[in-house]
Amino acid sequence: METKSNDIEIVKVQVFSNYKVISMNIEDITNEESMIFPNGEVNCMNWVLGHLLYIRNAFLETLGEEPVWDGEQFSCYQRGALPLERKDELVSFEELKSYLQKSQDKLEAKLNTIENFNPETINDIAIFCLHELYHSGQLGILRRVLGKPGAIK
Repeated sequence: METKSNDIEIVKVQVFSNYKVISMNIEDITNEESMIFPNGEVNCMNWVLGHLLYIRNAFLETLGEEPVWDGEQFSCYQRGALPLERKDELVSFEELKSYLQKSQDKLEAKLNTIENFNPETINDIAIFCLHELYHSGQLGILRRVLGKPGAIK
């Protein structure tokens, strides 16, 4: 029986765990709550989740998969975008949640079938995992700022 390389197994655990943390932190958040900018300037949950998805699409592309959305259409979520100035472009939180599920399904399917990573992509893949960890933690803090109980016990 052939086993997957350790790097693929590590990334699978990261992708699954990140998804679980993200899902827990966005649970029971309404669209209205997701659009609140704490202190009138801190990025809202909607933007943080959308940005996370924007980069997840680059992750999918690095693995040779099609992204779950058109980056041009969702450019308000790209790095460096000013969400407060582009809040009319942000999509509903429910729509973002559906894209999160689609991206997760695609990532898991790819990671379950891939034989190995292109060595030139290892650095990018590690950064994609770090990026998700960073923003999933932000979602946890934003959840508390909105007055919700912490999701990770």
